[in-house]
Amino acid sequence: MYHSIVLVKQVPDTANITGNVMQEDGTVNRAKLPAVFNHEDKVALEIALQIKDTYGGTVSAITMGPPRASDILRECLYMGADRVYLISDRKFAGADTLATSYVLSEAIKKIGAFDFIFAGRQAIDGDTAQVGPQTAEKLQIPQITYVEEIRSVENRTVTAKRKIDGGFEIVRCTLPVLLTVVKDTAEPRSFKAKRVMAYKGARSLMEIEKLVEGNSLLSTDALVNEYESRSLFIRTLTMDDLKLDAVRCGVRGSPTKVYEVDSVVLSGGEHEHVEPTKAGIGKLIDKLIEDHILG
Repeated sequence: MYHSIVLVKQVPDTANITGNVMQEDGTVNRAKLPAVFNHEDKVALEIALQIKDTYGGTVSAITMGPPRASDILRECLYMGADRVYLISDRKFAGADTLATSYVLSEAIKKIGAFDFIFAGRQAIDGDTAQVGPQTAEKLQIPQITYVEEIRSVENRTVTAKRKIDGGFEIVRCTLPVLLTVVKDTAEPRSFKAKRVMAYKGARSLMEIEKLVEGNSLLSTDALVNEYESRSLFIRTLTMDDLKLDAVRCGVRGSPTKVYEVDSVVLSGGEHEHVEPTKAGIGKLIDKLIEDHILG
């Protein structure tokens, strides 16, 4: 039986990015974009659940983000995760990959013993592919990146196929290990109706505090105890809970700076009308061959 921890992230839907959501410092105003579950992280969760289905064990999902990131943690529960953790604190805002991996590694230490850590290769809002490897480095455990298949798990050893330029490698590693997966590794399973009904009311501490606001009849501590008793409490870990070094968190702990921002405006150039006839299509094909686009 294995305990897998999955790093998941709520990201802005980059398909909807326009100039209106870009800020002067080159960052994205996430409040102006719908948020989605980073696809490769959902694939990582699916692989962890497959390990659980095959060999037994438990799956924990953790995310670092604002209170609304609880949405994807509920999705993790709907898919089959056993436990979820929200790492959230205003002091984490503005973190680059170095600061993020520091917080994640300390949260993992707080959660306890594990066999696998799974993560998507990268998040669509950053495309750095750095958080997974940096987290493994801080935990001082081996890592296998760009995994596209888990071949076997036996005798505390995992064998994986990883994607490389022009081919693949077969890598064997002892546990514990961190693996980052590519989008084609698996197809994430659908939500289970019974789990949706069971966990749709799961709430984090911040969400419970919001329920209590303006209602003198409700108590945060009492509600937390009630949600915990029903296994509906999304545990929230703050900087104080993790006893972190503030200098290594958020903007202060992030050496990465935006050097320059360019606004790119796409405009149409010359165009040529193609008659919807056999002759017109023939001319188009000849032109494409001449420009080495076809043939």
